[in-house]
Amino acid sequence: MDMHTKNQYLQVLQDRYFMAKTKKEKSSILDEYCRNTGQKRKYVVRKINHYNFSLKKKRKRNKSNIYNLDVVIQLIKLWEIFDYPCGQRLVPLLKSEVERLRDLKEISVSDEVLEKLKKISPDTINRKLRKKKEELILFLQNKKRIKPSSVLLRKIPIKVCDWNILKLGYIAMDLVIHCGYSSSGLYICSLNTVEISTGWWEAEAIMGKRQVSTFEALKNTHSRRPFKTKGYHSDNDASFINDILFRYCQENELEFSRSRPNKKNDNPYVEQKNYTHVRKILGYFRYDTEEELEIINSLYRNELRLYRNFFCPVMKLIKKERIGSKIKKEYDNPKTPYQRVMESSEVSQKTKKELKKIYLGLNPAELKRKIDQKLNKLYEVYQRSKNEGKKLDFSNFSDTIEQKVPPGLEIFENRLHQTLVDARSQGG
Repeated sequence: MDMHTKNQYLQVLQDRYFMAKTKKEKSSILDEYCRNTGQKRKYVVRKINHYNFSLKKKRKRNKSNIYNLDVVIQLIKLWEIFDYPCGQRLVPLLKSEVERLRDLKEISVSDEVLEKLKKISPDTINRKLRKKKEELILFLQNKKRIKPSSVLLRKIPIKVCDWNILKLGYIAMDLVIHCGYSSSGLYICSLNTVEISTGWWEAEAIMGKRQVSTFEALKNTHSRRPFKTKGYHSDNDASFINDILFRYCQENELEFSRSRPNKKNDNPYVEQKNYTHVRKILGYFRYDTEEELEIINSLYRNELRLYRNFFCPVMKLIKKERIGSKIKKEYDNPKTPYQRVMESSEVSQKTKKELKKIYLGLNPAELKRKIDQKLNKLYEVYQRSKNEGKKLDFSNFSDTIEQKVPPGLEIFENRLHQTLVDARSQGG
């Protein structure tokens, strides 16, 4: 017995079921149906109570396709000519302008297609152009994001975890943006670079994310390193994956690799420094003036790089072992990037003598004070430019970090290793 036959059988019993006066009579009807069809009793009770067999399914009308492909092609062309209006605004234009456009030989349509274009309704226009509108939206969205060339991406190899931390000279790099709460307009970005084997850190601030500016900043960081660069590793940002940097690496016989898209763990060394060396120092404010750019670069090129490279030890992971659900990690002894460079056999004795001379002339306490002074100055410039209306105004944003900071708290003074988020939590 198929389902259609079972439904016919149940339709016959349904009238008897509803006419039954006692529960016993209804139970016997259900027993009869379940015995003959093999269906479950609970299922039959739900179906017999809620299913209306008298309702018939409506058949779809076979509409004739009046507006065929010839009409749609011309409709798309006219839609593009009139700058992509909606159906309601396109209808009057079709009635008044189609004949004139044909006379001007902008479109080539027959009299039949011409009449159809004049009679077409706004809803039909929107329905016929729906797919084309979706394609246009996708195109505009993709146009906003500058993507690297697919040909260039195929030429640059992907490197995941096969890092040799014993070789000196391989640089991981990334951009840290200082846009605050809005990414609109022009703002400062920090080019953050770290050498993988020693942890030697260099950074440079630039205005915007132009490829030329990023490349010039990369050359500036290169000139400050006390060792030879052998290769670069970046994410898939167009600031790095471009013909300028690719040709530079080829001409200078430098390795150039990239991470997988949307996989930050492929670039762990620099991702860690994005927070500890940039965000913790500069916070999450919006920096977009030339005066702020000058102060940040003064920090990156002088006191901050010396303080981080000569007096901030880093630990290197030697091995890790999984024990049950836990991972046991083993690190080497903490050493500063300067000490690791001095221990490297790939650095010349002349360079080591110059580094030692620099090290002996440094006072970490004095460096710390100068860093704090510049950070306080940066914050003063930020507040002044904000009060003068030079920055984007978020007056409706009531829960900003600045409002949560307690009165009298100097955000940057003596707080080198705390972020503005720490200040916010203390104030809340």
